[in-house]
Amino acid sequence: MKEKTVGILGGMGPEATLDCFAKIIKNTPAKKDQDHLRVIIDSNPKIPDRPAAIIGKGESPVPALVQGCRCLQLAGADFIIIPCVTAHFFLEEIRQQVRLPILSILDVVTETIVREYPQITTVGLLAITVTISSGLFQKRLAADNIQTVVPDETGQSTVMAAVADIKKTQPARARAQMTTDLIATAEGLISRGARGIVAGCTEIPLALKPEHLSVPYFDALTILARAAVFEAGLKPLT
Repeated sequence: MKEKTVGILGGMGPEATLDCFAKIIKNTPAKKDQDHLRVIIDSNPKIPDRPAAIIGKGESPVPALVQGCRCLQLAGADFIIIPCVTAHFFLEEIRQQVRLPILSILDVVTETIVREYPQITTVGLLAITVTISSGLFQKRLAADNIQTVVPDETGQSTVMAAVADIKKTQPARARAQMTTDLIATAEGLISRGARGIVAGCTEIPLALKPEHLSVPYFDALTILARAAVFEAGLKPLT
């Protein structure tokens, strides 16, 4: 079977896009350059702010997202992934205007939990406030009978501060401090019954790693990268 070309609609944010590409490479069974997948990346940080649009206080990002998808198609992509959770709020609207298939980060995370950890029926969600308030991840998880625990007000403020600092090229504090804060928030969710933690923002895995937690950690970006490798026609490395 002919391998498919991966299209990454990125830039939201740029480091998460870089991390996504790196995870595709690390999950590809390759012994030489030619064994790797062809990946086309459109990294456009100028796409209008998704959270602002979701709450009705900003320009819709849909035209720019659709344009990016069409550019990827013209460049030769066979399907598209979007390493940004909030962009998925607009996914169905984008799909209506784009010919190429778009993998959903919400679907692949939920499917991974159901397939690999069927005993987990409650997860903790670390995500930015608009993702939580919109119910974007919770609704998809609930469709497969997975309940979601979210941070309290203090914990959510901690997550927002960490994500904001991760996005900065010159933050006022070390990334290790952001990691400490995210661990504390995750542990709070675990104490409230979460049997796994979902990194529901693609910046969070840049600071929070599986070894930091005592329960399974569902890094949405790693899961999306593995799904892309599979969709392209290869078996992802374990």
